[in-house]
Amino acid sequence: MNKISKELVEEHGINEDEYEFILKSLMREPTFTELGIFSAMWSEHCSYKSSKFWLNKLPTENKNVIQGPGENAGIINIGDGFAAVFKMESHNHPSFIEPYQGAATGVGGILRDVFTMGARPVALMNSLRFGETSHNKTRHLLNGVVSGIGGYGNCIGVPTVGGEVEFNSSYNDNILVNAMCIGVAEIDKIFYSKASGVGNLVVYVGSKTGRDGIHGATMASSEFDDSSEEKRPTVQVGDPFSEKLLLEACLELMKEDVIIAIQDMGAAGLTSSSVEMAGKGNLGIEIDLDHVPCREINMSAYEIMLSESQERMLMIIEPKKEEIAKKIFEKWELDFSVIGILNDSKRLVIKRNKEIKAEINIDILEKGAPSYKRPYKIINMKDCNIKESDLSKESPLTILKQLIYSPNLSSRKWVWEQYDHMVMADTVLNLGGDAAIIRVHDTNKGLAITTDSTPRYCIANPYEGGKQAVAEAWRNLITVGSRPIAITDCLNFGNPEKEEIMGQFAAATQGMAHACEELDFPVVSGNVSLYNETNGKGINPTPTIGGVGVIDNLDIFSTHNFKREDDNIFIIGKTTGSINQSIYATEILKNKNGCPPKVNLDEEKNNGKAIQKLIKNKIIDTSHDISDGGLLVALTEMALSGNIGFELFLEKEFSNHRFLFGEDQSRYIITLQNHKIDEAMPFLNEKKIQYLNLGKTKGTKLILNEEEISLKELKNLHESWFDNYLSGKEN
Repeated sequence: MNKISKELVEEHGINEDEYEFILKSLMREPTFTELGIFSAMWSEHCSYKSSKFWLNKLPTENKNVIQGPGENAGIINIGDGFAAVFKMESHNHPSFIEPYQGAATGVGGILRDVFTMGARPVALMNSLRFGETSHNKTRHLLNGVVSGIGGYGNCIGVPTVGGEVEFNSSYNDNILVNAMCIGVAEIDKIFYSKASGVGNLVVYVGSKTGRDGIHGATMASSEFDDSSEEKRPTVQVGDPFSEKLLLEACLELMKEDVIIAIQDMGAAGLTSSSVEMAGKGNLGIEIDLDHVPCREINMSAYEIMLSESQERMLMIIEPKKEEIAKKIFEKWELDFSVIGILNDSKRLVIKRNKEIKAEINIDILEKGAPSYKRPYKIINMKDCNIKESDLSKESPLTILKQLIYSPNLSSRKWVWEQYDHMVMADTVLNLGGDAAIIRVHDTNKGLAITTDSTPRYCIANPYEGGKQAVAEAWRNLITVGSRPIAITDCLNFGNPEKEEIMGQFAAATQGMAHACEELDFPVVSGNVSLYNETNGKGINPTPTIGGVGVIDNLDIFSTHNFKREDDNIFIIGKTTGSINQSIYATEILKNKNGCPPKVNLDEEKNNGKAIQKLIKNKIIDTSHDISDGGLLVALTEMALSGNIGFELFLEKEFSNHRFLFGEDQSRYIITLQNHKIDEAMPFLNEKKIQYLNLGKTKGTKLILNEEEISLKELKNLHESWFDNYLSGKEN
């Protein structure tokens, strides 16, 4: 029996005021198991105690939203009786400690969030952030994380179709691994986690419980320090083959009208799943841990309740249907065990070895969880523009070569090649574009998916950075011809107990809310990851956005690669030459000062709707948003993807570094065939959209006024950085 000491309470991440509330609520000292349950349920990861106030300001509804935040995943109506189910989660701390398993189990967890709702997962995406390339751990972490993502996704047979990778010194000791999954379900066959029915059975299914992952939720809610390596045992170990069996068994059972409620055992394992299911149903739940399948001997009640062993689910079923469910899980060679029963007590009762180890009012664990409106201070960089005299004197194409070989703009081919993106045979658009496209199986309907964030904007001005992350996700979905519907998010920040960090969170979420509202692009699911700090040094604020759009007819969509020679290249949107916080400024000028480009949401909406209409009316089939690196980098990506060069005819005012490398928002590049110009121009003029004819697609070179370079040379540069880095030739 563990004595409840002040030190033990602190080790569980519970402060003095919180512990006093526990004592008053229980009217006694908690047991060791109860302390562990409170620690998990009141952790930042599970309770959102520092973020709830600001999350409530995010719009969560539109005409297409079926289920917003509060369930395992969000759900949107995509038409024709189908729904898309999707969510993004973080697995940052585990991936830093044990990169392969941390990333792999992040993928496994997000898959379960989706198929627990009755949806078959159809695609995975990710957003990865690593430290600077010269840091002694970056190569190891990069290799491990990418291998873990590929290993789990490839084995279970769900395609990984895109994502993003960034290197920055702020992630030296706190990498970010954000995983997103999207699934498809029939609208009338969706499952939820709200328990109902006094006397119904609580059923454990899946893999056995071990000691891996204990305190995972608590670890994800605390800072790191030099002893972080000692936390390696808290990282779960995944088995994608077991998850595949669990997926198929669950989907098979879901056809039998047996399941009343179902929940993934994710963060905090059996604790969170049982408490949340009973809490949503306003019921009590009694669990006998002697019936939990364990793979290790003599596991205590504390260990079983807090284990985060993977590939497990909790279900509520009627007693008379137990045999139907049991037969299916035995067929798939998975554990199936009735471990408890629902009652009307509104209490969580945990038994082990015929003794009561925990008895807690569920309202105390859920509604009684602390919620803080922490003090905050919003700090923005001064809006100081880079002077003309500070710009590089090198030629544009010399700059271009440096940029496309840089860590953050080089080809991610090395990463993509480790992911099976064609499994299931519904991937329409390969990796590397603005958004991936997945066919809804056996239909001509498509889902467009993207992940986006620009942390260098967020550290300079978190409000504008949050707004821009949403706008860029929306823009990326527009460029492929989809209708943007909704987003999921993963909000990665440092220690919220510091006023400036809480200020970053407050401002970023307000910026997101503004953009979501204006673009009718609500948040339907997501995750908050705080305390991404080591030895007091936090990451750049990184609100990652996962956007989903619908393409009603896959005969009509757009891609970013040049398709023909002699097409006219147009830039859509206003260019002022905003260079602060651009890749050009940070990589070439080594200047990280100044306010980032602002997003004019009226222009964003107007320009985006115009591009959408041009694609729908088959006036254009090539479009690309202009983001990291600016215009010349975007054009180069289009040329390399299509293996067709271009020639630009730019007046002196448009051939400067600001025009070519600035990162003004709300802009696109499109190509128009000669006979389509007369259709496009009146429409753009009517919508009062700024545009400029830049030149023509042609040949196998990039020609800019007096300069030229071959596509072959650019391709070699663009695709060689990762190989050189991983072989030790580059820092």
